This record gives sequence, structure tokens and C-alpha cells, in this order.
Amino acid sequence: MPIAMRTPLLALAAALVLAGCQRGADDSQRLERLELRLQQLEQRLNAPGGPNSTDRGGKAPAGPVKSLTFRMGSADDRLRIYWADGSSSDLPCTKEQGTWACG
Repeated sequence: MPIAMRTPLLALAAALVLAGCQRGADDSQRLERLELRLQQLEQRLNAPGGPNSTDRGGKAPAGPVKSLTFRMGSADDRLRIYWADGSSSDLPCTKEQGTWACG
């Protein structure tokens, strides 16, 4: 095969190899971005005050109450407040002189 024909074929082969390497780099970067995003979402979910967190250090979240449940006659008598933002707060309760007190 003459050199004149080999040069374009070598150039084409080199371009294909480089394109294949570039795709791997793009996939690697995409995977790194996804892993970073996953870590950020996990941190938000596990952070104090994150979605579905219980009892934000004794402070009630801003916003309306969605519902209340009162549990009695068990080892952990409590009033649970479900907030409109999806979080909840537990208040321990005791019965003193026939009256329930929670807080």
C-alpha cells in the first residue's frame, strides 16, 4: 500500500482512538458529577432540619401543623406533631394527678 493511502488511514485510526478515549473521559466526568449530586442529596436528607427530620432541636418549624397523634399506655407516651413541610416533632408526655402534660 502506498504511503499516500496509509497516511489518511493512520489519521482516521488515530482520530477513532482519540474519540474513544474522549468518550471514556466524558463518562468518567458524568459519573463523578452524579456521585457528587448523590452525596449532596444524602447530606440534605440526613442533615438536621432536612426533610422528614424529627424534632429539630426543640424548635418548631415555620409553618402550619398538618396533624397530631397522642400515644398513651405504652413505654413511650408521646404527642407527635406532623408539620405541613413533612417533618415531625415528638413531645414526651406524663400523666400527673389525672391530667396529661406533654412537652
